[in-house]
Amino acid sequence: MSTSVAEFPAPLPVAARPEAEPRDPAATFAGPRALEMVVEMAHDLRSPLTSILFLAESMQDGQAGPTTETQRRQLGLIRNAALCLCAAASDVMELARGDRLAQSTAAPFSVLDAFAAVRDMVQPLAEEKGLELRFRPLEHDRRLGSERALSRVLLNLATNALKYTEHGYVEIAARAKSATRVEFVVRDTGPGMTDDALRALYQPFHQVANARLRFSSAGLGLSIVRKLVEAMGAELRVLTREGTGTRFWFEVELPPAGEA
Repeated sequence: MSTSVAEFPAPLPVAARPEAEPRDPAATFAGPRALEMVVEMAHDLRSPLTSILFLAESMQDGQAGPTTETQRRQLGLIRNAALCLCAAASDVMELARGDRLAQSTAAPFSVLDAFAAVRDMVQPLAEEKGLELRFRPLEHDRRLGSERALSRVLLNLATNALKYTEHGYVEIAARAKSATRVEFVVRDTGPGMTDDALRALYQPFHQVANARLRFSSAGLGLSIVRKLVEAMGAELRVLTREGTGTRFWFEVELPPAGEA
């Protein structure tokens, strides 16, 4: 009895393999998609960080059960760290893509509320380091301007001041210079900055040899702060001396807003 042998069709021709990716990761980040990849990575970082923020806030509020004072303080530090990382990811994205940093249309907001939001975010770090936080808001509170840009500037400056100050205080103050112009100041009693640190202050991704006197590990913080201040039509200024602290300030147009 003969056995029939099934005939299988000839295999399809193998498609040409795509060009291999560079084996060296550094070559990938030096390629034409480098900027796009950096933005994608920063975007991917924000999702888990947002979850950490939500969980830390929930536990701090006692939604998962009672917590001790020490645990609440530690959860505040976790929240603060996650918030700063979220801000750093946003900084990377905006620096890479050149996003509009400040809203083009002025809107009414409360300077006091902006100060309170910054205080709530940096208070755990100040308490952990035993530093005094001083806040001096405006008497005439309601103003027209970019609350988002102002809040990010104050938060970034205050966070870095607290990071590098070991003794004394960090102060955030606002003072009316005229009916429509307001001066904002963030000063500390930290170590101050050297001349080398000052020369590199506004260069992103530049690091000064002495980490203790460096504004941020990636050098992004002050670069973004300066862009935000400029987007509000102002100029960021700094006065510092090694061993005597640092003072950042800027003067911005913030006309009074009608009471809502």
